[in-house]
Amino acid sequence: MEQTHNDQVLAQHAFALASALKAGGQRLALAESCTGGWVAKLCTDLAGSSNWFERGFVTYSNEAKHELLGVDAHLIEQQGAVSEPVAAQMAVGAQQRARVDCAISITGIAGPGGGSPDKPVGTVCFGWVLADGVVETERHLFSGDRDAIRRASVAQALVGLLERLRAPLRF
Repeated sequence: MEQTHNDQVLAQHAFALASALKAGGQRLALAESCTGGWVAKLCTDLAGSSNWFERGFVTYSNEAKHELLGVDAHLIEQQGAVSEPVAAQMAVGAQQRARVDCAISITGIAGPGGGSPDKPVGTVCFGWVLADGVVETERHLFSGDRDAIRRASVAQALVGLLERLRAPLRF
């Protein structure tokens, strides 16, 4: 993934995803933590987004992840909020609560503090779920300052769903 994610590039990713969702007649929900609603902002910057974008959950705290998305509190305690299992439950929770086809989740450590040896600053976990119910997750380690990490996270979230929507049938 490219390291420069300026506003124009992010807007292009959002437009491409919007086109794919509209073409498939699908609706999207988001569960964002470290990006603080940035993906939702990009989606709703597009005219006509109400045709394919349902809602976004900004669940920055562990309590919000549990209350709004149904993430298991014991899972957060055991794995940490920044983990692929938590990202998976965030995505499924957003999909189910919004009653949509697709959902994206993002949870990470954007810094400058908050990192650990196991999860350094720049660690971000993503979850994607499609209408078939299959959940996919990824963990990335992005470099740079807080803004760069958040921009890379936004780009990865959008491109990740776009790639999955364009993928051939999964078995």
